[in-house]
Amino acid sequence: MKITKVLRLSFLLFAFIGTSFPEAVHAKDAAAVLDVFGHEVQAGARYLIVAPSTDNTTTLAVTINGQVLCNSDVILSTLNESLPITFSPVIQSTDSVIREGTHLNVNFAGPIAMCAMAGVTPMWKIRFSTTLKGYIVTTGGVDRLNRFKITKYEGDNSFYQLSFCPMSEPFCECSCVPVGVNGDKNLVPGASPLLVMFEPDE
Repeated sequence: MKITKVLRLSFLLFAFIGTSFPEAVHAKDAAAVLDVFGHEVQAGARYLIVAPSTDNTTTLAVTINGQVLCNSDVILSTLNESLPITFSPVIQSTDSVIREGTHLNVNFAGPIAMCAMAGVTPMWKIRFSTTLKGYIVTTGGVDRLNRFKITKYEGDNSFYQLSFCPMSEPFCECSCVPVGVNGDKNLVPGASPLLVMFEPDE
């Protein structure tokens, strides 16, 4: 009788873990995110996020008044103003490969020491902008609480799209929304998806 209860409790606990943390169970089943050269994107490695443009190649960068600083908004800028970023899975996996649909922390690999001195992080997060009267992507995020993911863009398999995945409760898997760009070139959640690729920063 006791054995039956223990087995039943173990099954329920495993089912709860599998439901609450699907990435921990199924992460290896997802396809690897590939860079522009067809290589697997690695956790902790530095990449530029490259977006197509009608005039020239553009990338994502944090800028404020023409200078790269911490605790600033993430915008779409020209390639020579770009900052490298790193990805890290919210739930650690057994390998270092970044996979499609996995919840990620996104960090700028730029002036980390400056960020630490300012008491902020170079991690992406979402905040409400009273000036723009909407939510935008900015820096100063907290590990595990500011989740993004990468998936293939449905309209063109040669590109990916970024999404923001809000977390309102400890075990809530809330709907993810695509990240796009507004008229001021700010990255914003809930907009038409921005098509991106990942270029190693060497």
